[in-house]
Amino acid sequence: MSNGTSASTGKSYGLQRVCRVLELPRSTIYAARARAAASVVPVTGLKRGPKPKVPDADLLQAIRADLAASPFTDEGSRKVWARLRILRDIRASRTRVLRLMREHGLLSPHRRPQGNPQLHDGRITTDHPNEMWGTDGTRIETVDDGMVWIFAAVDHCDALCTGIHVVKIGDRFAALEPISQGLRSEFGAIGAEAGRGLMLRMDHGSQYTSDDFRNQLKFWGVTASFAFVAEPQTNGVAERFNRTLKEQAIHGHIFKNVEEVRAAAIAFKDRYNRHWRLEKLGFMSPLEARQARLLKQAA
Repeated sequence: MSNGTSASTGKSYGLQRVCRVLELPRSTIYAARARAAASVVPVTGLKRGPKPKVPDADLLQAIRADLAASPFTDEGSRKVWARLRILRDIRASRTRVLRLMREHGLLSPHRRPQGNPQLHDGRITTDHPNEMWGTDGTRIETVDDGMVWIFAAVDHCDALCTGIHVVKIGDRFAALEPISQGLRSEFGAIGAEAGRGLMLRMDHGSQYTSDDFRNQLKFWGVTASFAFVAEPQTNGVAERFNRTLKEQAIHGHIFKNVEEVRAAAIAFKDRYNRHWRLEKLGFMSPLEARQARLLKQAA
């Protein structure tokens, strides 16, 4: 209309006069013309404030690359954030990484159960390695050999897996094997009093309450520490390791026999100790935390 000509004066109406009569800001007209001509990018919807050093598109690409390169599956935003920060020096907030992973369907499908946690009195972690280990057994189904057992021993300080054993018959002698492995690797011997000063946290399974098992612990100088009945969280370090083992190396796989399960468990033990980052360790892996402690003691 502003380009129209007045019949009485023979002159154009002009944009200023039209906007004044219609009570419309001229800036609205100019912005509409600019958008129509695609001469400017509309700023509606953009976040105000300083722009991050790494744009969302680049950060999302880095997140996808990290998930693809990880030897583990179904990891949450905290571990992705930690690896980007530690391994690639990409500084972004946890909430931003969480937002991008949520928006693009990259979050782990595993969720912690909602509700009131089952709290217990006391602390099950230790301040130094080789003060307390946790041990537990779990069963895995195979095609040819039926159910087989996996026994593991895990340090309560840095969650290092000190021993793992896979066997068809999960008796008291099989349950002793990961402890024996750990004594060899951490204490250098399996003779009398080899594990003096070490406590072993375990549940009340028949393997652990047997005379043979308890007598062998006494021979090694290892003190038995039983979890509370009906409170598995008091053996939570070993229980959590078994859960991680199943999620990362067992679930979704079909194992033919005990040998295939053994190979998968041994490979996972090495991968876990070297690369599984734990928030309680400052997002270091168990082996990194153990090495950092040794370097600090040597300094």
